[in-house]
Amino acid sequence: MHIHILGICGSFMGGLAALARETGHQVTGCDSAVYPPMSDQLRALDIELTEGYSADQLDQAGFAPDMFVVGNVVSRAHQADGSARYELMEAILNRGLPYTSGPQWLAEHVLHGRHVLAVAGTHGKTTTTAMLAWILESAGLRPGFLVGGVPLNFGVSARLGKGGKGGKGNTFVIEADEYDTAFFDKRSKFLHYRPRTAILNNLEFDHADIFDDLAAIERQFHHLVRTVPSEGRVVVNACDESLRRVLAQGCWSEQVLFGSSPLNHSGFTAQGEPSDFKVLKAGRPVARVQWAISGLHNQLNALAAIAAAEHVGVAPELAARALAEFQNVKRRMEVRGVVHVHDHVHGAGSSEGDITVYDDFAHHPTAIHTTLDGLRRQLDGKGETGARILAIFEPRSNTMKLGTMTAQLPWSLERADLAFCHAGGLDWDARAALAPMGARAQVADSLEQLLAQVKAAARPGDHLLCMSNGGFGGIHAKLLQALKS
Repeated sequence: MHIHILGICGSFMGGLAALARETGHQVTGCDSAVYPPMSDQLRALDIELTEGYSADQLDQAGFAPDMFVVGNVVSRAHQADGSARYELMEAILNRGLPYTSGPQWLAEHVLHGRHVLAVAGTHGKTTTTAMLAWILESAGLRPGFLVGGVPLNFGVSARLGKGGKGGKGNTFVIEADEYDTAFFDKRSKFLHYRPRTAILNNLEFDHADIFDDLAAIERQFHHLVRTVPSEGRVVVNACDESLRRVLAQGCWSEQVLFGSSPLNHSGFTAQGEPSDFKVLKAGRPVARVQWAISGLHNQLNALAAIAAAEHVGVAPELAARALAEFQNVKRRMEVRGVVHVHDHVHGAGSSEGDITVYDDFAHHPTAIHTTLDGLRRQLDGKGETGARILAIFEPRSNTMKLGTMTAQLPWSLERADLAFCHAGGLDWDARAALAPMGARAQVADSLEQLLAQVKAAARPGDHLLCMSNGGFGGIHAKLLQALKS
């Protein structure tokens, strides 16, 4: 079968492309923007890409896909001149060609008949999915997986795994996104996955472009819970009030809680620092995690992954040993480079030292705050208590572009010494939103201005944390080059 994927460079659709190629399908695709790491993965798979959504693709010689798989980036929107923004989709509809959504295709061609372990939540989905897949891999289950990023332990965002029917090797771990499925299917993507094991990591308001309020998202999470069988397991963050409301609407499966809460008597908790902690079940030590990953959020992610892995027969002790070798995911506190600089840049006496540049996917205020807090704790743990953190970010997600959460920005950046915002293309005033931070925050209308601001402020010993859910104009390499000069 030849499938043509519209929106192929998104993290989900790119992973789907890899799975389709692995199953033997001919795969092509198109998108309006191509950036790493997904573009690198697609090129490595020799998948032919077309830039843009022109209907001319349909008239190319020999181009006759059996199915068009449509990503949720595609809409019926029109441009200022009245032409269709996604001309290819209009042509597909007008010619009556077969099409489906990515989640629907995945459910029918990959997930059917497998033990699906789905990881849902506003934050931590990608990292927790990668943790869980690595735990199952270390236990010999050879799971299939689809992650919204590239787990460093695997080097790819998706694979089929062993497959087969029944017994070990029939597991598939998937990042379960609550975003809508497609322009013709407004249900959350995760409702197609039919998990037997579901992690509900946390839940707060996001995706303001498709959800009116938090209650609307909670309803979708409840629909997910409804799809878990009675012999299944729902792994739930005991500290999250929104998730308690979700479960109050009904749950027909085994519930296993994680996290320290008066409500969690028999589930999983942690004792110790995030980098070295005991795993307790019902208050009794069952494992110990010692790893290089920082942050209280990752400690909770680990507990969730351990609880989910237990449901498919992996003992917590074995899961903890696997996590000791977990390498995280690309664009999650990923060090992109270190530059050694001398004092003559700022005339600061005889000082010299390293400036470290990181890349992170954080784009929601809570994720930004959590990421900065994790880096601060990591530096404190290394004895770098006085090291400065420079937060460099762009409000790129649909929610942030709408200005729904501007009031939370100063709070999200409180752990940074300085903050630099790329405000190009925003319809709201980033300078006004960051005004409570005073001189600690600067706003730039272009990438060039942003680079100049950061270069002027950076000094030896600084840690530069770049945060975006897009390519950010290749700012990481440009910063490293600017600092070297």
